[in-house]
Amino acid sequence: MAVKSSTKAKSKPRQEEPIEEPVWTYRGYHLKTSEFVTAMVHLFRAEIQRANVWRQRLDTTTNWAVVVTGATLSIAFSQTNVHHSVVMLNTLLVLWFLFIEARRYRYYELWSYRVRLMETDFFAAMLVPPFHPSPDWAENLAENLLTPSFPISIWEAFGRRLRRNYYWIFLILLASWVAKIGLFPEAPKDLAEFMSRASVGPVSGEVMVGLGIVLYIFLAVFAIATVNMTRATGEILPRFGDETAPAAPSEQGKHTGLRALLVPRRRRRQLLALIITDKADQVSNRILTDLKRGVTAMQGKGMYTGKDRSILMCALTITEVHNLKSAVAKEDPQAVVIVSPAQEILGGGFAPLEDK
Repeated sequence: MAVKSSTKAKSKPRQEEPIEEPVWTYRGYHLKTSEFVTAMVHLFRAEIQRANVWRQRLDTTTNWAVVVTGATLSIAFSQTNVHHSVVMLNTLLVLWFLFIEARRYRYYELWSYRVRLMETDFFAAMLVPPFHPSPDWAENLAENLLTPSFPISIWEAFGRRLRRNYYWIFLILLASWVAKIGLFPEAPKDLAEFMSRASVGPVSGEVMVGLGIVLYIFLAVFAIATVNMTRATGEILPRFGDETAPAAPSEQGKHTGLRALLVPRRRRRQLLALIITDKADQVSNRILTDLKRGVTAMQGKGMYTGKDRSILMCALTITEVHNLKSAVAKEDPQAVVIVSPAQEILGGGFAPLEDK
């Protein structure tokens, strides 16, 4: 009789899956990587919606200018007895529309700046493994959420909208104004008659023509002077440059003349914290661990108590203030924290110390 032998398969020891480190913790809540990505996607969609709303408002202002110009020219050229001043009034109205649109364009750039920041440093980095975003992209995004500010100046907004749409409207109005004076009711016999027709009430024609020349020269110079200003992230432009330039004193000398006046001086807000504590070692280690910031210690003495205490100096940005206070409170609740703005911080994770 054959005896069947059976062997028990040895079970391999089960490997424990590594515990996923939470990206963000707050009052017992732990945000995982997938949840963080989901939150960023919702923020991205919200900022796109905001940018689209303000983009539509830009188109609305341009439509106003086009419709008003078309209606004015229809009235001016349909009747010979209509004075040419209606074209001049329409020019002033279109200029006012341009100022309104420049203001709206700055709001549009505020939202599109955040969208562009997430596109270039979050989603683009995910497409090229390993995931390695820019070191300061989250800092820039968080600072813009906490303290919103316009990423471009009113000068860049005015110049960009002028070159894109309004300068062509102004040229049409100029040609229409000259044609209205020169063709109705009939062509002038000489330049003196043309100047006489160009007058508006007590203002002579020479003055009106001079004001028109000054206005159009100003618009042309302004459009050319702002052509190299490319901080507008909502346009089809390459990734924007260093957010700290040219605000720092070391960068201000690189722009002179009209360029220095038109370029907005922006930078991330930099702070200097002074921490007066009796537990210098514990607080320093906590700051190095939680904030990854360097700490410099000094010795001081109280004026009234005569007690020796340590003074810690730490450079940080606006988004790290809350984390600093929490780190100090964990080790020494009796410590004194003084946070003041810093004019310029070089090296140590901030702007490079070397002069480029």
